[in-house]
Order: sequence, then C-alpha cells, then structure tokens
Amino acid sequence: MHKLQEQSAGTHAIVLMGVSGSGKSTLSEHLATMLDCPVLEGDAFHSSANVAKMTAGHPLTDEDRWPWLGALGNAIGQAAMEHGRAVAACSALKRSYRERLCATSSVPLFFVLLDTDRAEIARRLANRPGHYMPPSLLDSQLATLERPAADEYALRVDATRSPALLSADVLGWVQSVTALG
Repeated sequence: MHKLQEQSAGTHAIVLMGVSGSGKSTLSEHLATMLDCPVLEGDAFHSSANVAKMTAGHPLTDEDRWPWLGALGNAIGQAAMEHGRAVAACSALKRSYRERLCATSSVPLFFVLLDTDRAEIARRLANRPGHYMPPSLLDSQLATLERPAADEYALRVDATRSPALLSADVLGWVQSVTALG
C-alpha cells in the first residue's frame, strides 16, 4: 500500500468495500453527490464471463479478478485525476485486491469497509431483485473477506447506519488523514 501521509491532500479517491449487499453502491452515490465527483460502480467493470460465472452461482477466482481490478483501478485513477477526487464501490475483499487497486490507480485511495453481521447482509440480498450476485455466494464472500489490517489506510464502519451518518464519518476520517500530509 502506498504511504498516504506522503501524499498531498489533493487528488484522491474513496473506495467503499465489503461483501455484496453491504451498501457500497448506496453510500458511494451519496458520497459522490455530496462531493460533486464521479462515482464508479465496480460491478460495471466485470467482464461478461465474470458476470455469467457469478450468475451461475460460482465464486470468482483471483485469476478472474485481476483484469477487473486493473481496469477498475485505472478508471478510478483517471476519474480522480480529471476531477480531483472520485468515489468507487468495489468489494476489494482481499488485501492483495486493495493493493492492486492502489497500484493501478496511481492516486491515494481511502478504503472504507462497510461491515455488519451475516444475517443483515442475507436479509438485504434476499430483498434485492435483479442483481446477478445470488445470495448463495454470501458465505464464499465472507470467507474471502480479509478485513483491513492496522497498516492499511482503511476505516471500518457499521453498515446498518444511515448513508448520511456514514458519509459524515467517512468525510471526517478522510479530512483527518489528509491533514497529516
């Protein structure tokens, strides 16, 4: 991971991460509206083969994810460089995935883990019609999830809180970290 303290408080992106159904898309839209910046939906960067695999109930492998993470990281970096900042929604379940996003974005990334218990996520997934990610993949996502370590620039938030409260927490944290730079 890059050293955020060595970066200026300028160009950056916020990446909302977590398992499917944790609220990444909802919060990313809310934050992007508040910040008047682009929002990138990680799901939109999956290949048709990845979508078909997940739709069929099969979890993605690391090999499936590398091109997706590279394309998303590049897009995050480009959007942030063009607009000063950007917000993205991406599962980023493993540290290596977050490192890949950092390497390909070329801008400081702030990761925010939307965390809550399995029962709440299962409830949300059951009430989300039309999404290709079936609820049957929740357990594989939870098993894959590597919560950010202390040396990563990441904030863990309670995904059951409202988008307004979460946005205030995220923006306060980003301001405090960039003030160190």
